[in-house]
Amino acid sequence: MKTLKFTFIAIGCVTMMASCVSKKKYAELKVEYERKLTDSEQDLAMAREKHESCEAKYSVVQRELNLREEQIAEYKDQLSKQMEQVGDLTVLSQSANNNINQTLSQLEQKDEYIRTLQAAKDKADSINLALAVNLKGVLKDGIEDDDVNIEVDKTVVFINISDKMLFETGSYKLTDRAHEVLAKIAKVVKSRENFDVMVEGYTDDRPINTSCMKDNWDLSAYRSTSVVRELQDEHNVDPNRLIAAGRGQYNAMATNSTEEGRAKNRRTRIVILPKLGQFYDLLDPEQAMK
Repeated sequence: MKTLKFTFIAIGCVTMMASCVSKKKYAELKVEYERKLTDSEQDLAMAREKHESCEAKYSVVQRELNLREEQIAEYKDQLSKQMEQVGDLTVLSQSANNNINQTLSQLEQKDEYIRTLQAAKDKADSINLALAVNLKGVLKDGIEDDDVNIEVDKTVVFINISDKMLFETGSYKLTDRAHEVLAKIAKVVKSRENFDVMVEGYTDDRPINTSCMKDNWDLSAYRSTSVVRELQDEHNVDPNRLIAAGRGQYNAMATNSTEEGRAKNRRTRIVILPKLGQFYDLLDPEQAMK
C-alpha cells in the first residue's frame, strides 16, 4: 500500500511539473510573437511610407515626362516649319541668289568697314573741335563769355548768341555790335566751304503782336533771316550754304518764369554742320577717309 501511494504522489508531481513547464513556454512564445508582430507592423508602416514616396516621385517624373513630350512635339513642329522654309528658299531665282552672295561678301568685310567709319568719325570730331577752337579764338576779344557760347555736339558746332548782343527788345533789326560779331563768324564760316550754316531764332514766352509780327514765331523767323541776310549781303557767305529757321518760344534752354531764364531763352543759335552729302560719304568706305 505504501508503495502504491508513493507511486500516485510521484505521478502527481510529474504532472504538475509538466503543467508548469507548459505555461512558462507559452508565456515566452507569446512575448516572442508579440515582438515579431510589432516588428512586422513597423516594417509594414515603413513599406507604406516608401510606397507613398515612390508614388509622389512617380507623379513628378510623369509630369516631367509629359512636359518633355510636349516640348519634343513643339520642336518637331518648328523643325517642320523650318524645313518648309528651307524648301521655299530652293526656289529663289538666280538673281536673288546672286544678291545673297553679294551680301555675304559685304558682311565678310564688315570689320574693315567699321574701322573705316570709326576713322572717319574721329576725323570729323577732330575737324569740329578745330573749328570750335578757331571760333573761340576769333570771338574772344571784346566779347563776354555769357553773351556767346560755343559747343561741339556730335557732328555739329553750335554758337549760341544772346539776344541783347544782336537785337533790340522785340525787334529783328541788328545792332552795331551784331555786325561786329557776325563779321568774325563769317570769316571762319567762309574758310569752311564743306559746311552748311543754319541760323535758328529763339524767343521767350512773352507774347508779341505788332503790325508786322503776329507772335513769337514771326519774331524768331524774322531774326534768323536778318542774320542770314547779314552773312550773305555784307560778308559774302554763299547763300546756298545758309538756312534760316524760326523756333519761336519752344525748345527753351531755361524756365520762362524768371527774368534770368527768359534772357537765356532769347537767343540766336548758329549751327555749323556738315553738308548732307558728307553723311552719305561716310557710308562709302572709298570716300570716308578722303
